[in-house]
Amino acid sequence: MLIMHAEHETDRPVLAAITGERRTLLMDAGNSPGHAELFRQELAKRGIKPPELLVLTHWHWDHSFGLSAWQAPVIAHEGTAEALAGLSGRSWSDEDLAELVLAGILSEESVQHIRLEYGESREITVMKPDIVFSSNIAIDLGGVTCELSHVGGDHSADSCFLYIREDNVLFLGDALGPSIYGGPRRYSSTGFLKLLGLAYGYNAQWYVESHGVPMSLAEFRADLAPWERLARIVDVFGHNRERVVLELKDYLQLEELPADLLQGVEYFMAGSK
Repeated sequence: MLIMHAEHETDRPVLAAITGERRTLLMDAGNSPGHAELFRQELAKRGIKPPELLVLTHWHWDHSFGLSAWQAPVIAHEGTAEALAGLSGRSWSDEDLAELVLAGILSEESVQHIRLEYGESREITVMKPDIVFSSNIAIDLGGVTCELSHVGGDHSADSCFLYIREDNVLFLGDALGPSIYGGPRRYSSTGFLKLLGLAYGYNAQWYVESHGVPMSLAEFRADLAPWERLARIVDVFGHNRERVVLELKDYLQLEELPADLLQGVEYFMAGSK
């Protein structure tokens, strides 16, 4: 297995190549052909053959706009296929991007990243998947089984987990992230806890979020513990922000909450209204 880490300047997510005895599978396509080419070069350096299959964790541009650079059948959830079909044939001009923001399909932040990644020419080809599933699909690479399962969530309704059974590695995509399109970022406390329960249920050795770094199970649980507690507090006290902050401070034994958790409070407040 080869993982290329995320780059935040133009919102490039983690890419991964999983190799079995018969074939190699790529997780996510990259946010552009340029991003895809960098990973292709890394594969070549390590003697890993180009992927024969590609899976998408969800439709968002940073995970799918590199599809045109890969010559492999693409497997994705039916919601991913529908979203990408709706984006095909667009001009990606400044006016077009503004229209997509107005429609709640992209955010201003995503538009800024697209401009940085593609420049002024913005030659973007949106590809649709070749194989579509509705719930889950298992892919045998030869001694290595990849399980792609639809989990949904606030970030994107088509979000999927990819579990590498023999390696005991769970790729979470962005499923645990807040919604980022169509208004202020928001979390549903109940939905977040459900997804977290699903993730913990794998009892994986390694957990990989698309814009983070790989973590052991112990590291992942420690990293998510304050967020889990925050979600449980919101489940009880709803949009009572003052009480939520007070309860979280008490749990963490802090006088002031760190900036990321304060931001998280606002996400959950937006999701509880």
